[in-house]
Amino acid sequence: MTIPRKPETAEPGAASASQRVYLDLRRRILELEMPPGSRVVELEIAALHGVSRTPVHEAVQRLADEGLIDIVQRVGTFVSRIPVDELEEALLVRSALEVAIVEKVVARIDSHKLALLDDVLERERRCLLAGDSQSFHEADDAFHATLADIAGLPGVWRNILQVKMQIDRVRRLTAPIEGRMASTLEGHAEVLQALNLGDAELAKQAMRRHLDRLMPAIGITRAFRPDYFVNRALPAAGVA
Repeated sequence: MTIPRKPETAEPGAASASQRVYLDLRRRILELEMPPGSRVVELEIAALHGVSRTPVHEAVQRLADEGLIDIVQRVGTFVSRIPVDELEEALLVRSALEVAIVEKVVARIDSHKLALLDDVLERERRCLLAGDSQSFHEADDAFHATLADIAGLPGVWRNILQVKMQIDRVRRLTAPIEGRMASTLEGHAEVLQALNLGDAELAKQAMRRHLDRLMPAIGITRAFRPDYFVNRALPAAGVA
């Protein structure tokens, strides 16, 4: 059993108790600290955060609305399994938005912005060499967020973050696959090379290839952790 690390104490008034609990639970779910199918016990969470059960209940309800928690009447509350049938749709939406972003970037790129992206790639290289998958994932997101900032579309990146919640859990699971992080780094390098050339079509193709590489990894991941996935289009088999 994974022992959750104690959440950081927020500054007084920085956020409501419900918001703080929500953010911590969401992080723990997306980082697989709370794995798919695991039971969610509100009293334990309340004790961990030093709050009453009410803000925990509010946070759990919010996560249930987002599809990260399943509340099963007379059975219990669980971290949702990863919905296989929703992943392809999420990847399609993300790809369309990211391709639109990188096309905008080509018209705005300059040496300073190229250097910002190259710095992020260097962070990824260091994480890869150190085998630090957590920091690598953070740098991975930083690369895409930087592209959105350069394109003048930070709001689109916020939308992508919402769309890719389930994808993020899969990304964590694919980290142990040999060559997976190196493949991600290679994809980013191809995008950056196209931006250096100022070639919008090449940049869009590179971004599509980069994002398409996740689908084969999903199949591999499902093979060794089938209990983490569910097909919601099929009749439910019950919650373990």
